[in-house]
Amino acid sequence: MTAAQLDSLVTLLRSRPAPETRDVAQARARFEKLAGFLGGAPDARCEKVDAGGVAAEWIMAPGCDPGRAVLYLHGGGYAIGSINTHRRLAYDISAASAAAILVIDYRLAPEHPFPAALDDATAAWRWLAQQGFPAGRLAIAGDSAGGGLTIATLVNLRDRKLGLPACAVAISPWVDLEGLGDSITARAEQDPMVQKDGLLWMAGMYLDGRTPKAPLAAPLHADLKGLPPVLVRPARRRRCSTMQRASRKNCMAPATTYACRSGPTCCMSSPCSRPSSPKDEMAAPRSAPSSATDWPEP
Repeated sequence: MTAAQLDSLVTLLRSRPAPETRDVAQARARFEKLAGFLGGAPDARCEKVDAGGVAAEWIMAPGCDPGRAVLYLHGGGYAIGSINTHRRLAYDISAASAAAILVIDYRLAPEHPFPAALDDATAAWRWLAQQGFPAGRLAIAGDSAGGGLTIATLVNLRDRKLGLPACAVAISPWVDLEGLGDSITARAEQDPMVQKDGLLWMAGMYLDGRTPKAPLAAPLHADLKGLPPVLVRPARRRRCSTMQRASRKNCMAPATTYACRSGPTCCMSSPCSRPSSPKDEMAAPRSAPSSATDWPEP
């Protein structure tokens, strides 16, 4: 998405007041409709699979290496979003990274609160390992809530000794379920899509009465030592940037490689901020595996 297109979208979002009452079914339908404007990927190879009991889809751009894979965890506040909303983004990542992308439909709140999404992401990882992929040829990535889930999944895999990928990418990750960061108010005018009351609404559905400080639900509070190289890519207009700064502080440990690079214009996470060129989005993530020798350039 170009800067001009993004500005037009921001203007449109600002002109539309938030619904007086919140309805998760309507929110899901709106998100699906918004993602539809991104267009399809007619030359992608898409294959639906059962990834350890989790509905999933392989998305592969022409020329990708089927021996390299990314487990992709979509955003949507743990309550909305799907393979469908993120299929085009997954295609772009596949085209830029020359890897096959496995997008999963993890279970959503409020029907399936925490830890359902984490359990599904972990099951999909174990399924990938069973397909014969060496851990060094795998990555995990996600945006917004999927970015937070990416970090939580890494912590869960480490603690359960289930193996770790070569690297991970968290795009504007949602890691603070309490809305404690100052950017939630300081950047209110720049980011019309992410509102504090909406975040807390979704957090409430996901937590279902559990503490918002649970490390595997809100990895802001997790011990991130010993994780593989992690690239956090915040959007400069995004109201969650304080969360990413806190993640960096927690991630800077002797055994962890951390990088943080901001997108130039984005106010929201993917798929709505899909780049006009796949290489624009992947230019920074491609540098993340620099210390993982088993994740070669295509």
